[in-house]
Amino acid sequence: QVQLVESGGGLVQAGGSLRLSCAASVRPFSRYDSGWFRQAPGKEREFVAAISWSGSSTYYTYYADSVKGRFTISRDNAKNTVYLQMNSLKPEDTAVYYCAVDIHPSPPTAEFEYDYWGQGTQVTVSS
Repeated sequence: QVQLVESGGGLVQAGGSLRLSCAASVRPFSRYDSGWFRQAPGKEREFVAAISWSGSSTYYTYYADSVKGRFTISRDNAKNTVYLQMNSLKPEDTAVYYCAVDIHPSPPTAEFEYDYWGQGTQVTVSS
């Protein structure tokens, strides 16, 4: 059974930083796209960032416009883990953050394409 376990959420002041981690049991992790999504209260879940495998050891990253320049997605295949470094956090970044893995070739920003999801971790940014 595939499991994705997120960690690293918490409460931070505006302008601060957090790093989310997602440990995945899916294999071979290195060949699958990984993404982060978030859902704020009363809103639909939205794409945040993705890291997509394009063959060999090449990966491409994608970001929502709202986080571009502030968030960085990365992965450590040896640890089967994907990270989301979040800097210059804003109150509007407050949400439950979910990691996901897509095991089929598909657009990495499309939520419905992802096959496995974590349970989510709460990020709260105070003003």
